[in-house]
Amino acid sequence: MIKIWGRTDSSNVQKVLWCCGELGVEFDRTDLGGKFGGNKEKPYLDMNPNGLVPTIQDGDFILWESNSIMRYLNEKYGQSRLLPSTVEGRANANRWMDWQLSALNPSIVPLFSNLIRTPADKRDPKVVQAALDKTSAAWQMVENQLTHGAFVAGDHLSLGDIPLGVWAYRWFNLPIQRPKFPRLDAWYQRLRERPPYQKHIMIPVT
Repeated sequence: MIKIWGRTDSSNVQKVLWCCGELGVEFDRTDLGGKFGGNKEKPYLDMNPNGLVPTIQDGDFILWESNSIMRYLNEKYGQSRLLPSTVEGRANANRWMDWQLSALNPSIVPLFSNLIRTPADKRDPKVVQAALDKTSAAWQMVENQLTHGAFVAGDHLSLGDIPLGVWAYRWFNLPIQRPKFPRLDAWYQRLRERPPYQKHIMIPVT
């Protein structure tokens, strides 16, 4: 059984928990980071010098970085079933994992932080609007991608969907007026039907 350090309301921890659920990987999780603290203390920093979550331990092997953890779990425990069978398909799924970090996160994190974690009287409307515009443009790219299949890398759920799906739940629960993205809406509903998504992602947004 692998060990996971990280709190359940962390988007990056949720990626790993959802991945474990899809692959049927059992784990022992320890709350860490956020209100639980511990992530800047030496025992944890000895495992993960970034002081961020999640970190996993599988036997003697320690790994951090959520996307790398998912790739590892999929290869070792899932016979790579959460990636398409072709080189091109795998590259496509991996592309969307990386895009979440490089493009979606920089736009949606400020939006989420302002609307959920910042008191109303301290929010900056200009920051909120700019972040909303950028995030809407990012989701438009996903909307366009979904013309090619039910999921971002084809007709089946892949690792490419997981980082996006974690933030989709937040997006659809923000107190905003969202643009109409019918394919994105349908994809999100497909995710919501999956038991691991219900268990690990559909929790109170904080």
